[in-house]
Amino acid sequence: MAKNERRVQVTLACEECKRRNYITTKNRMNDRERIEMRKYCRWDRRHTLHRETR
Repeated sequence: MAKNERRVQVTLACEECKRRNYITTKNRMNDRERIEMRKYCRWDRRHTLHRETR
């Protein structure tokens, strides 16, 4: 595997408003399942759960 094949870009979508607010990277080898983070949603104006979309 090349150096950049392990880390992939993923998009995080807010669970409340369903908007795709963030783009981040994750290590494909260590994190097989979809990641979840509590991030700030500027449309809801509060911290909400953001999940990885495909």
